[in-house]
This record gives sequence, C-alpha cells and structure tokens, in this order.
Amino acid sequence: MSKVTTKDGVEIFYKDWGPKAAQPIMFHHGWPLCSDDWDAQMLYFLEKGYRVVAHDRRGHGRSTQVGEGHDMDHYAADAAAVVEHLDLRNTVHVGHSTGGGEATHYVARHGQPQGRVAKLVIIGAVPPIMVKTAANPGGLPIEVFDDLRRQLAANRAQFYRHLPAGPFYSFNRPGAKVSEPVINNWWRQGMIGGAKAHYDGIKAFSETDFTEDLKIITVPTFVMHGDDDQIVPIADSALLSSKLLQNATLKVYEKFPHGMCTTHADIINPDILAFIKG
Repeated sequence: MSKVTTKDGVEIFYKDWGPKAAQPIMFHHGWPLCSDDWDAQMLYFLEKGYRVVAHDRRGHGRSTQVGEGHDMDHYAADAAAVVEHLDLRNTVHVGHSTGGGEATHYVARHGQPQGRVAKLVIIGAVPPIMVKTAANPGGLPIEVFDDLRRQLAANRAQFYRHLPAGPFYSFNRPGAKVSEPVINNWWRQGMIGGAKAHYDGIKAFSETDFTEDLKIITVPTFVMHGDDDQIVPIADSALLSSKLLQNATLKVYEKFPHGMCTTHADIINPDILAFIKG
C-alpha cells in the first residue's frame, strides 16, 4: 500500500491513479469514512483523463490508528504531506463534509501559499462552523454533538448503521429508495477506522471555526450543498461560506441529501467537471 509518513510519525494511506503529467484532483473524505467513499468520483475523473488522488485521514481507513492529532491543523498538515510527497501542482481539491473543512484549511494554510492550488470544491461542507456560539447563533447546540459522542462510545457498530440508514442519505424520508449496499459500505468504511479518531473528530468537525480560512482563499471555489442535508444544515454552512469566500460559486441542489456524492453522482460529477473546465 502507498503511504507517506508525517512529521509526527503517522502513516497516511493514499491512492494515486492516472497519468502523472495530468492535472491532479485530490479528494478529502467525510467523517468517519475513508478514501473509498470517493470511488464514483475517482473512476469518473480518471476516465476523463485526470490524475486522481485520495487519502485516508489519520485514524481513519488504512492510515495509522494514532491516538493524537485529531484536529484540523493536523488534518491539513497530513494532506499537505501527501501533496508534497507527490509534488502535486495546479491541483483541484474536492472535500465533502468534514473533508470540506480539511480541504478549506489545507488550501488556506498550505496549498494556496505554496502556489499549488488551482481550484477548490466543497460539498455538504462543515465551514464556517457547525456548533452554536455567540458569534454563530444559527449553529447546532453542543448537545447535538455530545449525543453523537455518547452513541459512538456506547455502540459504535449500531451507531454506524443508524446514520447511513437514516439521515446521511435521507433514507428516512417518505418514499426514499433505500440502498442496503450503500448503507453496508458506509458501515464498512466507518468500522475499519479507529474509535478514538472518530470520537475526537466530532469536536474537530463541529467546533473548528473556518471563518478566517474562507476569507483568505482567493482561488475559484465551488460550494455545493443539498437543501435536504440533515447532517450539515445548509443555512449555517454553504449559504454563509459562499459569502465569506472571495471567488465563490454556490449551487443548491433541491432535495439532495448530505451523501449526495453517492446518491446523485450522475449529477454531481458532471457539475464538478464543468467547474474545473470553466
């Protein structure tokens, strides 16, 4: 397996497919999944002639199940380690959910200052900040995230069945076409990661404030969000992020769920391609 070792000794697993001379697209996955969640996108863009790269966040998937460093600073630095190891340039970074926060933090703190980034795509992403604070009155109460931690600690296997079977893909909506293989694949990805990383990751994705990152990003950014996102409500995420970014294009998808990269890949993939080529 291909891995890069970070400065603090963590092995980060990555995939690197396609022509090395082609424009790279790097994918940043959501919590608590792994790079496998990008299968539909990686195969699509590989066929279009791009070089596609994706990594497993520390503690997730096939990367080291380390007990420390589960915060956005480390996540972004780990992504940078992969980018610099592969010497990726003129790269499009695509992040979903927590990965949208990671990609934002990476671009602002590493990629853009190094001149390595062409464009950014954030999908159902957590920025600017999820938790309710005095400065973010429209956020979700901290009790919501405390409950996620409680369920994870009590019975992670059951919790990881409940999320994809219900709100993640909006399979809990009346008339929804439920896919058991999709649910099972979400569960599989979650369960190969480490419980400590996932537990700490809840704080990372819910309490990190990306406001300053968004403000300093100048590369063209495509903000994609479903208006039926039950995991990252659109009103306190995409609608705010698109206003903070200097060069944003916002597209709202009617009735699309949080996991729309899987359920609606046939629509999402061509839209990302059009943005990259635009």
